[in-house]
Amino acid sequence: MDQRSMYSSASQPSVLQTNKVLRNTYMLLAMTLAFSAVCAGVAMAVGISPMMSLGMTIGAFITLFVVQKKADTSSGIFWVFAFTGLMGASLGYTLNFYLGVAGPGLIMEALGATALVFFALSGYVLTTKKDFSFMGGFLVVGLVVVLVAAIANIFFAVPAVSLAIKAAIVFIMSGFILFDTSRIIHGGETNYIRATVSLYLNIYNLFTAILHLLGAFGGDD
Repeated sequence: MDQRSMYSSASQPSVLQTNKVLRNTYMLLAMTLAFSAVCAGVAMAVGISPMMSLGMTIGAFITLFVVQKKADTSSGIFWVFAFTGLMGASLGYTLNFYLGVAGPGLIMEALGATALVFFALSGYVLTTKKDFSFMGGFLVVGLVVVLVAAIANIFFAVPAVSLAIKAAIVFIMSGFILFDTSRIIHGGETNYIRATVSLYLNIYNLFTAILHLLGAFGGDD
């Protein structure tokens, strides 16, 4: 009886801490996604060029290193919004392209599919409490293979390979959603800023991959 009480007292802070990280992560994730969408809308209205889009993407990944360094400080929040803002704005050119060739319906379909996948997978992990940490190695290897294939396809430009890469990204990002959500609820990630960035990148890459796939099957890629 005493042992159970001691065990409960010892484990309770851990549970409370995990719930706090999870709550803060989803709150910050919602805010950064909204901010990212606003920045994408502004970039679309301005009509950014492909070079501007590339520059913002490079700037975002430079900012990402700052986010990782500042994640344990109060300024980390600012850098998260700087990173997600640049990432959202960098989508302006791509979104304008698909808006011009297929209309807003295609973009809304991609958004809907992304939301469905994210909520379904996150909900599954949160409900079952399953530990998906074993997937980490496979996902990293898959990501490296896709990256190498994407670089090679820049030179060969094979449409079928491009589609296969986009499909692989959808599966890999889905796996990362399971993996990263599992890490949060099992205490593998205790910093909500880093957790937010991980989930944001999963959603961002998932959305862009689905958008390109829908555009390709619609005859626009």
